[in-house]
Amino acid sequence: MTPLIGVLALQGDVREHTEALVASGADVLPVRREAELDRVDGLVIPGGESTTMSRLLGVFDLYDPLVGRLRDGLPAYGSCAGMIMLASTILDTRPDARHLDALDVTVRRNAFGRQVESFETDLDFVGITDVPGTDPMRAVFIRAPWVESVGQGVDVLATVPDGPAAGRVVAVRQQNVLATSFHPEVTGDHRVHRFFVDMVAEA
Repeated sequence: MTPLIGVLALQGDVREHTEALVASGADVLPVRREAELDRVDGLVIPGGESTTMSRLLGVFDLYDPLVGRLRDGLPAYGSCAGMIMLASTILDTRPDARHLDALDVTVRRNAFGRQVESFETDLDFVGITDVPGTDPMRAVFIRAPWVESVGQGVDVLATVPDGPAAGRVVAVRQQNVLATSFHPEVTGDHRVHRFFVDMVAEA
């Protein structure tokens, strides 16, 4: 059975995630209302601006329903701002910003610097690139966060390989929740989205 995966469609790169999910074998539903959230088997929280996204969750009466579904085990994947939204602790954010507390991690917003300091690098990603003969993953970081620390039960899937940020954690998974600092939806490499579609199907 083909999973129905929602993309939180309040702000951010919704179209790019939708196209990547469709290419990865999922049916996709934009989610702006609780009734749409109730229908989906999994949810992608896209990149964008995390404080704006948190405010819009309140405007659209989605915050409490989304927290409830995540607590009930809804599979979720967040990229960049989506990682921030899923985290349990956020550094360098506004005091009124709300988050979803679905990942036991501490995340630092804009950790790599401003937009002009965006960059690309090749990553090894546990569960994707650790198959012999598999190419590394090209990762695009745009005003990206990184993970400062992880709690018990959180698996680190990727770290920055070199440069000033070498060793920084940029992809994690905790049970049904996946998050990346980078934007796989903009590269044409759909392996992270296929990984998430498989997670949803298994759940």
